[in-house]
Amino acid sequence: MPARTISARLATGVAIALVAAGLSGCASRNPTTGSIGPSASKMSQMSEAELDSAADKLGKKYASNPTDKQTAMTYSTLLQMNGRQEQSLAVMRRLAIALPKDRQVLAAYGKSLASAGQFDQALDAVRRAQTPEYPDWRLLSAEASILDQLGQKDDARAMFRKALDLKPDEPSILSNLGMSYVLEGDLRTAEMHMRKAVEMPGADSRVRQNLALVVGLQGRFEEAEQIAGQELSPDQAQANVAYLRQMLAQQNAWNDLKKDEKSKKAETNTN
Repeated sequence: MPARTISARLATGVAIALVAAGLSGCASRNPTTGSIGPSASKMSQMSEAELDSAADKLGKKYASNPTDKQTAMTYSTLLQMNGRQEQSLAVMRRLAIALPKDRQVLAAYGKSLASAGQFDQALDAVRRAQTPEYPDWRLLSAEASILDQLGQKDDARAMFRKALDLKPDEPSILSNLGMSYVLEGDLRTAEMHMRKAVEMPGADSRVRQNLALVVGLQGRFEEAEQIAGQELSPDQAQANVAYLRQMLAQQNAWNDLKKDEKSKKAETNTN
């Protein structure tokens, strides 16, 4: 995962990327060919320059046929990982208008909406993509993650359980469930779910990098760098952990300022 990806995740709230990850599982259910673009797993390990190059190359193919489903969805994912959220959302909105009943498209559209922070609209898109008589565990996990972002923790956990009933021990669900506990500030429980996730067959780079993130949030930076370094280059792993250190230091400084402000107010009220 490039430093810019994890930086954006931390800057906008650590769980937003997990909402996207849950939804991208739906979007990539049917594997794409190499001629369309890189896989989601490969994209998660690309450098910033590689993402730029891949987006520019695929953008030309997209421009020639904006309603080609696989090209548009892969292009949208590239744009999203490249920090171009508004453009990614515009690509998926256009495709959703062209294919309003396609579950894959609605799921990917929900991913773009969630990544843009438009959670109510994302929830609507994911629910429209779901078929009650044949529920999709990926969509249930995605819906749960969005509910978490909306502050509906109990509903989110119930939805994660439904997803796990359909797909026991699925690493992406366990990872998203772990991030639910990150939002609550329960990092130990989050790590427990993350570690179980990485031990499961099919755990990809995004799941392992989320474990590294949770370990780093607890201040165990060397261990986080070792986990991240299993798949990233040493420079990428160091950059991610360095950014995490910086963000936590800023958060601690902000908390100290708030404590000082409260102390001053208390002293003023007692005088």
